[in-house]
Amino acid sequence: MSAPRTVLVLGGTTEGRAAAAALAGRDDVRVVSSLAGAVRSPALPDGEVRIGGFGGAAGLAAHLRAERVAAVLDATHPFASTMTANAAAACAGTGVPLVVLRRPGWTPGPGDRWHRVASVAAAAAALPGLLPGPAGRVLLTTGRGGLAHFAAVDAAFWIRAVDPPDGPLPARHELLLDRGPFALDDERALFGAVVPHVLVTKDSGGAATAPKLTAARERGVPVLVVDRPPLPGGVAVEPTVDAALARLLGD
Repeated sequence: MSAPRTVLVLGGTTEGRAAAAALAGRDDVRVVSSLAGAVRSPALPDGEVRIGGFGGAAGLAAHLRAERVAAVLDATHPFASTMTANAAAACAGTGVPLVVLRRPGWTPGPGDRWHRVASVAAAAAALPGLLPGPAGRVLLTTGRGGLAHFAAVDAAFWIRAVDPPDGPLPARHELLLDRGPFALDDERALFGAVVPHVLVTKDSGGAATAPKLTAARERGVPVLVVDRPPLPGGVAVEPTVDAALARLLGD
């Protein structure tokens, strides 16, 4: 019997954990999941786990060679563009197959009042135009990174994140430390308590955090949606765990 193939799964997303669970049940695969370590007490996937960076594309390439990795599944968050770029470069340089697993983004429906922007910085620049001056109330759900862009916006912020953020924050803010998935009734209750004039979010896709969009639509609240960064050219992309694993392993 031949030795199991080593598959490196990048990312601690829901899809990454599902992929690791599927791979851990196979006798012909050794699955190792790599988590960035950006979230305290992350939910750990099945199989082996490593936490921390690789040292850029060169460090990841060295790791692929040293561990004799047979294939890489990039299941990082859609906004983890640096890791995805490093994975594309490292796999291209080593000849290791790479598949990027990206859940579909959100699309607006009837009644949605979305304003798409290219970045968190662009969202902060556009935000004052959607607020009734200093009395404005903002529900900010872009995570703990990039919040310094909002520090100069004169409004009241409710900032939802998994862990406490670092760096400058808006002068008037309240932290809502919580981890999804979020039920629709809970999101409705949050909107009733905060009564935001604007919701700011990233186009993460998936069902875990989508109920806030429904709550915003029901209340007629405009949404600033930060678009995803583009993927590196030439990478293989699949929208589901099954499709990604089938393409990666040739099953």
